[in-house]
Amino acid sequence: MADITVELVSVERLLWTGKASIVTAQTTEGEIGVLSGHEPMLGQLVEDGVVTIRPVDGDKLIAAVQGGFFSVSPEKVTILADYAVWADEVDSSVAESDLQSTDELTRSRAEAGLRAVRRKADA
Repeated sequence: MADITVELVSVERLLWTGKASIVTAQTTEGEIGVLSGHEPMLGQLVEDGVVTIRPVDGDKLIAAVQGGFFSVSPEKVTILADYAVWADEVDSSVAESDLQSTDELTRSRAEAGLRAVRRKADA
């Protein structure tokens, strides 16, 4: 299977760059999967979404993302998130507590984190 270069970047850090066989992301238009050779496109990430990267070598990578853009070119997939964290970095008990927050951003990040944790558990 062909591969594609992928870069996952948040405002705070570069989370991952490398070759992957498939990338999926939740956009405002729905969930999209991208393989090598996909037509160029630009999508807007949802506010409490999940991005999944299947590296050519290694285990599936799952991140919670908060807004941003998903760009596909013939050579590369770039995920530019306002906020992103790996599912492994999410403390589920803290995220569960944050669901009760009156701050919308905190609640949304908690929801994304818990979705990423559940998706990783299902993998």
